[in-house]
Amino acid sequence: MMCGPCEDTPPPWRAGRAALVYDDWSRPLVLGLKYGDRTELAPVLAAHMGRIGRSLLEHADIVVPVPLHRGRLFRRRYNQAALLARALGRPTGTIVSPDMLVRVRSTAPLGRMGPAARRDALRGAIAIRPTRRDTVANRHILLVDDVMTTGATLGECAHVLLAAGAASVDVLVAARAPAPGEPRRPEKNAVLRERYAVVG
Repeated sequence: MMCGPCEDTPPPWRAGRAALVYDDWSRPLVLGLKYGDRTELAPVLAAHMGRIGRSLLEHADIVVPVPLHRGRLFRRRYNQAALLARALGRPTGTIVSPDMLVRVRSTAPLGRMGPAARRDALRGAIAIRPTRRDTVANRHILLVDDVMTTGATLGECAHVLLAAGAASVDVLVAARAPAPGEPRRPEKNAVLRERYAVVG
């Protein structure tokens, strides 16, 4: 299956999976991890990411999180994508490289930007850490993040990895925001809603 926006503008990654639809129920889980110091939610989300993305994990040589700029990392004290990546790699023994990518330039908040503006804002903002460049060539990379909205951040990361010689890049996220006009499919979150009914 391929979503409408991906048919219109094919992404640079080979395949992508999301454990959850980003909706009114899943949002507290994701934002609790991202902004609320709820780091214990990383293994919870990663367990479901691992199930939905099992084939991607089996294909991966290295798991790589989307990076935070050092200023944002200093304020938040942790990179939520790196926590998810470590939790994904631990059960399988897959190599996790939390510092392979680096944000070399801070970007304005992307929340209110459209897809094209996001791509423009991110262009040149992400790079391979020089000491990790030799580990990318001919490797199958699994790129991990908490939420995919337009895919601009993941796309920029994938372009950078492929330009450095990666054999392929796949994407695995905790939640994906539905594209405009796309059905919300609340049943996708039904099992988790029952299991984690109280978040606070």
